[in-house]
Amino acid sequence: MERASTELRTDRNHAKELFSYFGLAVYYSQALEQQLANLIMLMKLAEGKVPSEEDFEELYQRKLSSSLGQLVQEIRHYFSFSSEETEELMHLWKQRNYIVHDYFKERIHETFTEDGRTAMIEEFIDFKERAQHFEAKLQTYSRELYEQLGLSNK
Repeated sequence: MERASTELRTDRNHAKELFSYFGLAVYYSQALEQQLANLIMLMKLAEGKVPSEEDFEELYQRKLSSSLGQLVQEIRHYFSFSSEETEELMHLWKQRNYIVHDYFKERIHETFTEDGRTAMIEEFIDFKERAQHFEAKLQTYSRELYEQLGLSNK
């Protein structure tokens, strides 16, 4: 009886770990959305397409409510990514949609086995790391543009 109780606690902890990594994957997809919105807004400022602070705030709020897909499509009109970056961004977008909308519907049975949960955790870690890396790249591009626009605090 004690062994079954120990295994149950282990399974619960492993399930908690799985859902923690799911949360991190979603968090970094949202961070990616935020950075895309930031970069779009900086590009619009650079092109003089935001005449007033009020217009800027209104447009920024609209961008923040845009989906990742909308932001990905829009940023491609304003920013020239390398072909590798474009491919990675498109892949992250599609994978994010899969994770958020279909992942557990299609793979729920895997959550009941240790091997299944481990494989899922590894997938979430891979996505998180790739999204985190791309988000950091977008931060760098935004910081460079911010400085070019003379908005730097330095």
